[in-house]
Amino acid sequence: MNRPVFAVLLTVFVATQSYQVMAADPASPLGLPPVVHPKDNPPTPEKISLGKQLYFDARLSADNKVSCATCHDPAKGYSNGDQFATGVEGKKGGRNSPTVINAALQAFQFWDGRARTLEEQALGPVQNPVEMNMQIDQVVQKLNGIEGYRTQFQKVFGTDVTADGIAKAIATYERTILSGDAPYDRFKAGDKNALSESAQRGMKLFFGKANCSSCHSGPNFTDNGFHNIALPGSDEGRFAISKSLGDTGSFKTPTLREIARTAPYMHDGSLKTLEEVVDHYAKGGTPGPYSDEEVYPLKLTAEETADLVNFLKEGLSSASYPEHAAPELPQ
Repeated sequence: MNRPVFAVLLTVFVATQSYQVMAADPASPLGLPPVVHPKDNPPTPEKISLGKQLYFDARLSADNKVSCATCHDPAKGYSNGDQFATGVEGKKGGRNSPTVINAALQAFQFWDGRARTLEEQALGPVQNPVEMNMQIDQVVQKLNGIEGYRTQFQKVFGTDVTADGIAKAIATYERTILSGDAPYDRFKAGDKNALSESAQRGMKLFFGKANCSSCHSGPNFTDNGFHNIALPGSDEGRFAISKSLGDTGSFKTPTLREIARTAPYMHDGSLKTLEEVVDHYAKGGTPGPYSDEEVYPLKLTAEETADLVNFLKEGLSSASYPEHAAPELPQ
């Protein structure tokens, strides 16, 4: 599990999806690899701007109150700060809102990995009856009635508003939501003062005794895999997609970048603090028949727990956090 799984999966993913690194991309933050884009969806400033407007526009929902940013709020770590997502008419979903930070580096989208690309993911919440509750043809008709959108779509895609264009624009914007250049990255690059002594001890625990890096590996601190981390509950997770018994109760390994901003934690939002998260793993969770072997009692001391939490909070929080403000929306 300590092998560079991220690199292997990304290589396969790029090869099978005909992706390429676009030369026009801005440089990725320190510690991150270049962002990869589909050949049929290269980024442009105009497309990014359009995607950002769509991301923040609640008119993509049936009640004109829910946008992508409602559940993936920049002020809340691109999650929503609550245990579950809240959609139209106050309806509650059954899973915590995963962060959009560094989603460009994820090989799968959604907790159960049912989408492979950000383009595939983008229209899912729009159509979900609990989230935004709009049929795609309704969204297209609605946005085509807004001159500002119709004009931009003609400029970016050469057509009026289309479902394909909506997905591509939102995905292109989401690929700009990046977090790197954290104290951990600067420490690894040679700045030995970038991390406090406590965080340095926590880093050694993270990659050693605590075994966090068995799943949270690579530049984005995720193996892009699915794991059952011994949480109680009946959510089938990845099994609903793969139909493999071994995936029962398994969920995507989330990035740990900006983890201090994205509470509560886990797919069910059941753990409120990073201290609770570390305690869950230190105790070995609540083992079940499909729990991963990587989850076992760690016997951490109080000081070790504090050091590990300090590394997660201090070491992986970037000073250049992508604090995107809502744009002016077209009329």
